[in-house]
Amino acid sequence: MLGIQVQRDEALAFLVRLGLVSAAPVTVGPNGADLDAAIRATCSDLMTRHEGESPAEIEGVFPARSLYRAFGIDPTRHRPSSEALLRRVVQGKGLPRILNAVDLCNLFALRFLLPLGLYDADRIEGTVILRKGGPGESYEGIRKDAVHLEGRPVLADAAGPFGNPTSDSLRTCVTPATRSLFMVIFAPAGYPDARLTAHVATAADEIRRHLAPPAGDVRVTTSLL
Repeated sequence: MLGIQVQRDEALAFLVRLGLVSAAPVTVGPNGADLDAAIRATCSDLMTRHEGESPAEIEGVFPARSLYRAFGIDPTRHRPSSEALLRRVVQGKGLPRILNAVDLCNLFALRFLLPLGLYDADRIEGTVILRKGGPGESYEGIRKDAVHLEGRPVLADAAGPFGNPTSDSLRTCVTPATRSLFMVIFAPAGYPDARLTAHVATAADEIRRHLAPPAGDVRVTTSLL
């Protein structure tokens, strides 16, 4: 994983699994025309297919909801990030344009209908552990106040927690200065191997296509946990 080691608390082995993607070097900045076109096409397709439906009627959201329920989280009160994006798109609001890496991650969330986390790999310290958030544990979120983590699936490094399926931390967020990415796809434990493998392969291909530096290629590694 380009130097990032990831471990899982064994207590979570029957609750959650991860698709892992690391990539470097990348160029983070405005979207290219091809990425913008892909986002528009996906949003248009989802609006057409799900016009008038609520997320609860869309079968594709069930795996993400089952992941939340496995941790005792009500997904209708605390929505997976993928479902929140889907709701926005079906309502005709489209996706906000932030940075190419972030927008690409949001595009994956719409296509896979699973929550994703995206991090600046150079801001991660040491081994990453997937575990449950402890009592009172939180971090400063992106465009949010404290994100509360107790009982939720959490990614943590030597400096503390930095990611979960709802909202990532400001500490490890991607910026235009980012040159190395770490992406995590969160899935329920029973999610099919073949589908998760296909998701990480798609992510790897699209990162190479849309985030490559002006001269040179992006090195990408993938794995499942």
